[in-house]
Amino acid sequence: MLKKFSLFVVAMMLLGSTVSAHGSETGVTADDALKMLIAGNQRYYSGLHEIVDIGQGRRNELLKGQHPSAIIVSCSDSRVPPELIFDNGLGALFVIRTAGEVVDDEALGSVEYAIEHLGVKLVVVLGHEDCGAVKATIAGEKVPSHISAIAKAIAPAVDKAKTQQGDLVANAVNNNVDMIVSKLKASEPIIKEGIARDHVKVVGAVYHLETGKVVFR
Repeated sequence: MLKKFSLFVVAMMLLGSTVSAHGSETGVTADDALKMLIAGNQRYYSGLHEIVDIGQGRRNELLKGQHPSAIIVSCSDSRVPPELIFDNGLGALFVIRTAGEVVDDEALGSVEYAIEHLGVKLVVVLGHEDCGAVKATIAGEKVPSHISAIAKAIAPAVDKAKTQQGDLVANAVNNNVDMIVSKLKASEPIIKEGIARDHVKVVGAVYHLETGKVVFR
């Protein structure tokens, strides 16, 4: 078992070193990546989406490795597909999806991998209105099995929302995004050090289901 794990780590490092070098050549800064996401979302909600990088030619290019420009930590909700709402094709985004965009150790490790080995500089925590995970946490009903871990992670955002004026669900969604952004920013050593060097940026955003618009926080 230890031998298999060691081989896995070595393989990941070799793959990472290959694509990281290429990624650094692209020169996509966090600010540039953010501008591209905003522009892509504007195309999407305006009905002018133009995803073209999904054909055989693009698939052939990606055989050489991946060079995404942004990391998206998003909810698993089927109504919120990051590649579509940001009008991006294959290989453009490194997407991590969990219910309520909850970040556990595995998700955090995935973010760190994309930063450390793929050279990605922008992390977006993407929540969305009418989030089922947030609403279930607000309801406070007993949930089975591992679903309870999701509710437990979101609970602090809900507790804070109950002290705020305005819509409870919307406030809880916003709080949850802010809470995850703060968690990522404080994560050591890779993310926190990257931010300190002005190499990495972590931002929050909320997707609106009806309009299709992403509002960055």
